[in-house]
Amino acid sequence: MTSVMSWNEWSNLDAIGLADLVRKGQITPKEVAEQVALAIDSLNPEINAVIEVFEDAVNDPMKEGTNPDGVFAGVPFLMKDLGPTVKGRLQEMGSLFMRGNRASADSFLTSRIRQAGLNIIGRTTTPEFGLCSSAENPEVYVTRNPWNLDYTTCGSSAGTAASVAAGIIPIGHATDGGGSIRIPAGVNGNIGLKPSRGVLSVAPYSSDLMGVVSAQGCISRTIRDTAAFVDSCRGGAPGEFMPYWTPQEPYSELIRRDPKKLRIAVSHEWGDYASTPHIVAELERAARFLEALGHHVEWVIPDIDFHTAYEAQTECYIMNFAQTIQGVLEQKGLEKPSANLIEPMCIRVWEEGISASYTQRAKMQSKFNDTSRRVAAFFEDWDIILTPTIALPTPLVGTKEYLTISDNPSVYDWFRNLWGIFSYTPIANLCGLPGISLPMAELENGLPLGIHALTRQGDDGLLLQLGAQIERALNGKWNQGRRPGVHVTSIDAVTQQLSPFSESRRQL
Repeated sequence: MTSVMSWNEWSNLDAIGLADLVRKGQITPKEVAEQVALAIDSLNPEINAVIEVFEDAVNDPMKEGTNPDGVFAGVPFLMKDLGPTVKGRLQEMGSLFMRGNRASADSFLTSRIRQAGLNIIGRTTTPEFGLCSSAENPEVYVTRNPWNLDYTTCGSSAGTAASVAAGIIPIGHATDGGGSIRIPAGVNGNIGLKPSRGVLSVAPYSSDLMGVVSAQGCISRTIRDTAAFVDSCRGGAPGEFMPYWTPQEPYSELIRRDPKKLRIAVSHEWGDYASTPHIVAELERAARFLEALGHHVEWVIPDIDFHTAYEAQTECYIMNFAQTIQGVLEQKGLEKPSANLIEPMCIRVWEEGISASYTQRAKMQSKFNDTSRRVAAFFEDWDIILTPTIALPTPLVGTKEYLTISDNPSVYDWFRNLWGIFSYTPIANLCGLPGISLPMAELENGLPLGIHALTRQGDDGLLLQLGAQIERALNGKWNQGRRPGVHVTSIDAVTQQLSPFSESRRQL
């Protein structure tokens, strides 16, 4: 295989840009897929983000039904190893216990991804069952942050976030059950949108509010890629238990206009949790930037019973993940998890949640309802809630307290510790709200810091409009134009064997 363009040219193109070249006949889907495969070969040994490349999908991009007329025109796409299934492909969910698990059918969203013209060429890393904050079990794999290999990518969409940040792919699949799109997007310098409930299908594996706290989505480098992904992939499968809706105007059109003057409530002190002074200073800087764009910005803490909200989130995740683990145990005809194959905190979560009663679940959902009503009432007066994406700096690799290999004996204490760093994202999952992390800030050590925006349910387009306004104001230079240390542009030019894209193809 040879690369079809220089890595600098490659890194300056988003998915829509690549698709435009394909439609013009300047490159082919196979050539683009081969370029991604070369990038994986070069960078994956350092960041360990991609589990597997589907060589047949690289060699024949339309083999599995990729739509050449879709908006993405055959652009390569990596799937997180969790959530939607891909027929005939392994899905091992970050777990030794699930090694060799192969899907028998495409999920509904997988079919929508193919119809959008995305060529699924591989799968990316995730922590076991998506439960913890980082894809980091040495017995499975350790995914590292391309900005500094000593630090984690966070998670659970770890491998996708690292792959996008390193320039391997412009867009990839992600899921978000409590921040798992937005958090890794934030610490890797990407754009991460968690859509509202009722946008992207969870069929056929989830069917009630316990399941749809988790949303499907993508991580990208440009607002227009995210907008096009949602436009093309949205909608429910036959038999979905709740309505799926479509906006009056496609987001790809909406983002061409600036939003109206917005009422933006800025905060970071949520109940018992608050950000570090440096992160607060970065949030203040982002708030001033938005004020300079013409928006009304004010420091206001949302009127939420934070204790009730965090309690409900904890109860939900314990019940949800207990049932997830129970489901895979039943598939294998087992009565309880094996300590040799399932990580310690996952076992403790199963032990705590598997015997939960319907009464416990009803009380939890009552807390969901109360919190959702309070947040909706707050959005009667405010358009945006602005926070940091994380409250504390990105952890170093090996920080076990946030991992499911933790030896913390208390499930509840473990979750309380998680909320201390991931304080602001789970509220969107609980309430079905859209949330977005934008790469606008920086930690003291130079790693990216996402700025997080929430809005009312169903108003995803407003977040994308605001993101597009910011992107234009920055001249497209997210992360102040910086790139991570592990990046495709660092691939040795001597080994590229470049095709002369710049000279010959650009003249076509």
